[in-house]
Amino acid sequence: KLTLCLSLGGGREDGLHQLCSLSEPLGLSDLIEVSEAEHDQVECAGLDGENLAERALAGLRERGWRRPPIRLEITKQIPVAAGLGGASADAAAVLRLAGADVGDLESLALELGADVPSQLDPALALVGGAGERVERLPAPAAHAVVLLPSGGGLATAAVFAEADRLGLGRGERELEELRLRLRDAAAAGASPLDYAELLHNDLEPAALALRPDAGQALEALRAAGAAVALLTGSGPTAFGLFEDLDRARRAAAATGREDAIVSPAGVTA
Repeated sequence: KLTLCLSLGGGREDGLHQLCSLSEPLGLSDLIEVSEAEHDQVECAGLDGENLAERALAGLRERGWRRPPIRLEITKQIPVAAGLGGASADAAAVLRLAGADVGDLESLALELGADVPSQLDPALALVGGAGERVERLPAPAAHAVVLLPSGGGLATAAVFAEADRLGLGRGERELEELRLRLRDAAAAGASPLDYAELLHNDLEPAALALRPDAGQALEALRAAGAAVALLTGSGPTAFGLFEDLDRARRAAAATGREDAIVSPAGVTA
């Protein structure tokens, strides 16, 4: 997913933060192949240890899902730890396997992570609370995005900790006002380019403090003509919004970055 806008609120008693964010699906996606097996297993080349997809499958079993054992083979195409919610999207895809067989998938999704609930049914969405309140909105008008990953990833927890250290955050009333403005702007299916003045990322100063090199990607996107250039989520990936894929492809070439990714936005793969 692409986080178009992220407003940061205060910390909660559970250690999480209040948020108001607007996110949309991307055409960019991982590939998950499902096959029968002797026992449940999840494989993802290049990633060691347990991942969210494995936890999602275990969570379904704990809630009584009785489908025969399966093997999930994940081929990553979404950069890892890049602020694009790739792991969350994979976990949500696993949860969707259970369909109507397991109740309250939303609760399980939230247990897995704040970004998972919105990915159960990918769509342009206003997200509140710590990620548990998801208000899906009409699909936006066609547009495209250029992504410039900053290699090495960035831990979400570290970015939030830095945001706390910097004293970032807004009051509850301001978060609600921003939510209403975003809803009004997006409710009719407009392109995010039509309300670019509302798009911001309150976590960006914290992410840039930890990864100053991500600022170079933002500068490259602006120089290439991006109407909006921000870090997505907790970063460190920078994104630029463009009217269509042709403009996005030309801009990606203009950045001179071999790792630039061009994707349709507002749609799933």
